[in-house]
Amino acid sequence: MNTASSMHRRPVQRLVSWLVLAAVLVIVVVFRQQLGLNAELLERLKTNFTNNFIVDQRWRWLLSGLGQTILITVFAVALGVVIGLSIALIKVLEHNGKKLFFLTRFANLYLTVIRGTPVVVQLLIIYYVIFGSVNISKVLVASLAFGINSGAYVAEIIRAGILAVDRGQMEAGRSLGLTYSVAMRRIVLPQAIKNILPALFNELITLLKETAVAGYIAVADLTRSGDMIRSRTFDAFMPLLAVALIYLLIVMMLTRLMARVERRLRRSDHR
Repeated sequence: MNTASSMHRRPVQRLVSWLVLAAVLVIVVVFRQQLGLNAELLERLKTNFTNNFIVDQRWRWLLSGLGQTILITVFAVALGVVIGLSIALIKVLEHNGKKLFFLTRFANLYLTVIRGTPVVVQLLIIYYVIFGSVNISKVLVASLAFGINSGAYVAEIIRAGILAVDRGQMEAGRSLGLTYSVAMRRIVLPQAIKNILPALFNELITLLKETAVAGYIAVADLTRSGDMIRSRTFDAFMPLLAVALIYLLIVMMLTRLMARVERRLRRSDHR
């Protein structure tokens, strides 16, 4: 019933959206004088658009910057998940009274330092201090910096997810003869990941927006590309607005993807 009703609602929602858009366009056209949308203003907007994006094919800068942003985000997410999972397992062992002295101390220090300092400062330290005398790709440095930063937050998300799983699940696995690591991998982690997916998606969205500071080490990401256009045309409105809209579009797509994943997970729970 719920599935059928949702299928019927989708065409209605789309129709309503198109009708609202059409109504807005009609209002803009009919009341363009009252809204100040005279021919002179429209001509000025057209000229600014041409200068910002068409001349010298500057729109390619935004496209290239978007590619760099996505590349940094993908590598940083992969690194952050690996680091976060490792740190989370160490913290869970500590919670269960199984301290690995050196690793536990390192995990606590890592979480304290990374979560207690700004990501832009970490980026600058990694680029100018750690790799200051090494010829290395700036994109790689940015990916490392954002991945290390994200790992601290992913670790806490995964740790909370594991501890939220009923303790009896682990005990049941051990009673069946499974080792601790096998029970964790096959029983506890799948349930924990299912519960923390929304939080992980939120961390992905946050990480995507944090990459906007990669320009501090001269990475030509999306934000820096928009700023480069601004420095050429001396017009801040259009290029920065375009950058903001691109970020907004990506975030909306990720949010919609997460909503679909959540719906599928809910359906699987009721089977």
